[in-house]
Amino acid sequence: MQVTETLSEGLKRELKIEIPAGDLASKLDAYMEDMKGKAQIKGFRPGKVPVAHLKKMYGRQAMAEILSNTIQESSQSVLEERSERPALTPAIDLPDEEAEAILAGTADLSFAMKYDVLPEFEIVDFKGIEIERPVVDIAESEVDEQIAEIAKNNAPFDTKEGAAESGDRVTMSYLGKIDGEPFEGGADENGQLVLGSGQFIPGFEDQLIGLKAGDEKVVEVSFPEEYQAAHLAGKAATFDVVVKEVAAPGEATIDDEFAKNLGLESLDKLKEIVRGQIEGQFGQMTRQRVKRQLLDALDEHYSFDLPEGLLNSEFDAVWNQVEEDMKRNEKTFEDEDTTEEEAKADYRKIAERRVRLGLVLSEIGEKNEIQVSDEEMQRALYDRVRQFPGQEQQVFEFYKNNQQALASLRAPIYEEKVVDYMLELANVTDKTVTKEELETLVAEDEEDA
Repeated sequence: MQVTETLSEGLKRELKIEIPAGDLASKLDAYMEDMKGKAQIKGFRPGKVPVAHLKKMYGRQAMAEILSNTIQESSQSVLEERSERPALTPAIDLPDEEAEAILAGTADLSFAMKYDVLPEFEIVDFKGIEIERPVVDIAESEVDEQIAEIAKNNAPFDTKEGAAESGDRVTMSYLGKIDGEPFEGGADENGQLVLGSGQFIPGFEDQLIGLKAGDEKVVEVSFPEEYQAAHLAGKAATFDVVVKEVAAPGEATIDDEFAKNLGLESLDKLKEIVRGQIEGQFGQMTRQRVKRQLLDALDEHYSFDLPEGLLNSEFDAVWNQVEEDMKRNEKTFEDEDTTEEEAKADYRKIAERRVRLGLVLSEIGEKNEIQVSDEEMQRALYDRVRQFPGQEQQVFEFYKNNQQALASLRAPIYEEKVVDYMLELANVTDKTVTKEELETLVAEDEEDA
């Protein structure tokens, strides 16, 4: 095998690899000899098929397989010898005009291999990174407010005489129609609706105010333009409503009995759970803020050339999402006070940041032997599968048989583990803030992003 470097410019590499026809012929002979002992061909005893006959029947197919394996093996061998790590799978260019001669065994195998190498850079000392972690001190009043909201949503309703008011619960039967024809999912015999809750189509609840048990009414509404069911979005509809009961909300007493009705052993346990939920909610926001500071610090520190293919791939993914979002929201670049060229330049910078930080985090993880365990991958896979009720087996098989899809589950886990590792070494100081201050910080980060 002869290797000639034809381009070495920045991160770009191009190599010409040549393998003599004689080497390929030797591989073909070995392939045929192995096949000779296995082939079962009519008219020949097992193991007695002449090699020349096998070559005539299967030589071209065998050489195609040999070429594919040889190109893959030689490419990998060359990269190992050169101690280079390609950013993406190298592109192989095999001249079409020579393909027939190579398959026939009359020409040397000569192909070009093109790739970008991963850049080399020094890892920063994490101890020099300053991180301020905003922490919300959860007041008891915050817990009480949440429990009061739970009590409000679980308050008992008592049947009342007279007209329905905002806050009352109406039990009714209804039949929805579009252009006079009933539509799927638009009917219920004992539907319940708390007036003012905003659970039904806008305008529906308002038209029930003032009705009493036994009243009938045709409610006229229009589905929102962004309604989740596309076949109903934006369409005018009528609902034939019969009110069966009107009930007024009572008050729930917040005590141990109330907690037991929710399936808990005591009010103290309910408070503990609610506090944990609030802490989890603000904990996620704190994590988001801290991670943003860390990534910003890395982005400021590192500046190196990026593999063009990797960058173009990331930009294409970002830009495709931008175009889909604009199409879905019926927006134009003029609506965003920009042009397509300016927008592309901005999103190119976003792609550059993502690729650069991705390479940095990957290098940190590799240098410090950070791994994603089989248990973590299994948990992530099951979490993903549960998002598709009724299709669990199909989704499981998809990920099981698709390495790229599995990699998409692994990547965020790996990133979070690398971030955790860095935060343990960085100079992190806590600062107590109000929930409003934390929400403002996170909102500013999202706007900047």
